[in-house]
Amino acid sequence: MEESSPTNLISKALSYTSKPRRFYWLAPVFVIILYIAVMIAFFSLQKIQTNLLPYFIDNNEALQHLLNLTIIALSILIIMSLFVMWHYIRQRLKTEAALETETIFRRAMENSILTGMRVIDMTGKIIYVNPAFCRLIGWDETSLLGAVQPYPYWVPGRHKEHMRNMELVLNGKTPNSGIELEVQRKDGSRFTARLYVSPMRNSDGHQIGWMTSMTDITEPKRVREALSAAHERFMTVLESLDDAISVARDTPNGVEILFANRTYRHLFGSQPYGHEELFKQYNESTDDTNQYYIPLVDIWFEVHHRTLSWTDGRKVRLQVARDITERLKHEQESLNQQEKIQITSRLTTMGEMASTLAHELNQPLTAIVNYNTAAMNLLKSGQTENPMLITALEKSATQAERAGRIISRIRAFVKRNDPRRQRASINRIVSNTLDLAEIDARKHGKQIEAYIEPDLPDVFADPILIEQVLLNLIKNGLESMINSKETVVRVLVNRSNKYVEVAVIDRGHGIKEPEQLFKPFFSTKPEGLGMGLNICRSIIESHNGQLWATPNPDGGTIFRFKIPFANSTHTIATDKEHT
Repeated sequence: MEESSPTNLISKALSYTSKPRRFYWLAPVFVIILYIAVMIAFFSLQKIQTNLLPYFIDNNEALQHLLNLTIIALSILIIMSLFVMWHYIRQRLKTEAALETETIFRRAMENSILTGMRVIDMTGKIIYVNPAFCRLIGWDETSLLGAVQPYPYWVPGRHKEHMRNMELVLNGKTPNSGIELEVQRKDGSRFTARLYVSPMRNSDGHQIGWMTSMTDITEPKRVREALSAAHERFMTVLESLDDAISVARDTPNGVEILFANRTYRHLFGSQPYGHEELFKQYNESTDDTNQYYIPLVDIWFEVHHRTLSWTDGRKVRLQVARDITERLKHEQESLNQQEKIQITSRLTTMGEMASTLAHELNQPLTAIVNYNTAAMNLLKSGQTENPMLITALEKSATQAERAGRIISRIRAFVKRNDPRRQRASINRIVSNTLDLAEIDARKHGKQIEAYIEPDLPDVFADPILIEQVLLNLIKNGLESMINSKETVVRVLVNRSNKYVEVAVIDRGHGIKEPEQLFKPFFSTKPEGLGMGLNICRSIIESHNGQLWATPNPDGGTIFRFKIPFANSTHTIATDKEHT
């Protein structure tokens, strides 16, 4: 059986009807017949004229005139026929040129299109493929035209799957989104393709086959799967976070939640209440903190807000709220523990000063006893008017006040109170500390010299804690000078911008790396625990200040700390803290 050519396959399948052109040969035939008739008529008339001239000598002129008219009429008819034929041929040439141009244009489109096009008849036989389809699967046109199932590009071993897809195509049940299938090229490589199908109809509207378009979606599918995996991982991370994350936008009807992770939904459901409440507190807050309390869930949150562009270009608000209730609880417990450590530190300091304190109190008490004995002797001798009696009593009272002051300083220093920052005089803090430090100075045979700059503003601090820091620094300076010939520890109090700076200068043995002193459990004393200076730094930093140490150029060490002056900002912040 003779194999049909590609052109015959297409023309047979399409079977488009065209206008009949069966009589296009009549015009030239008619012209030839007219020409022959004219010639016959001309010769016949000439012969008749010759034969009958003797008999119709009188009618010669009329006959000649008739002959001329006949020739003219036939000539006009020939000219008109030739004009009609020329017009027809000219129109035909134009039509053929247009068809040729359109054919070239369509062929150029077929060669340029990147989508593989394939036409099958109602039985599934391939009757047309474009070059892009051939390039896509690696098979040439001659190998594909006329091919039936299974097609050469079907994946071996998966023909059942391809047959199911082919049944969908032939039954017209393919989805609008197309069919995804795997295709094998001629070289054995495979790719993922998407096949779209539409019915192909002739000019009468009768379906004669199916037009399919095939595109390689291997790379887009890989990118899509990668994006989908990345999105899934991102959503998994967001859903597993302990922070409540929400994205919302403002609408005329209120706040609309665009996204909320698992933690937010667990706390507030799908409602925008939590987002609105936290954002409202954020706008109404006058301080720099971003910690807010939500009564509905009884939780403290640390909140961060950011405005960003949503996927559709709208401006939305991202909110990240972290539950810090436990953290605040632990911080408070840590503060309480630190207070206990501070009390213990003060008690330890007082334990070290106990023997010196006993000696210090013994002097005023002995003086009181002596002055009272002298007064009693004067009274017993009846010298009630003796001026020495009044002097003795006044000195006795002075010594009693001195002993009382010493005991009051010690009690105030050791007494356990909650930290209470207030406006306090730095002069009074230094003076009270020096009263206590003088006891230890006399014990070691040293002296303390203090210089306080005049007219210093008040500081915002807990006086007892600052006294503890200053006393600890002075004691360290005195102890470092035990084996030194130098006998003076200097205390300087000056203004430094918005801070008061206190410097304790000793002439002891010094240390190469002063910053090591503030590390926990680091000590230069054999019996030291290494916690004193670390506690002191914590106290100063809790007052928004700084504590540091530098080597003394003259030998020894200089300890400095600074705390801010009292102002309205500190007062407001503290009131809120206590509230």
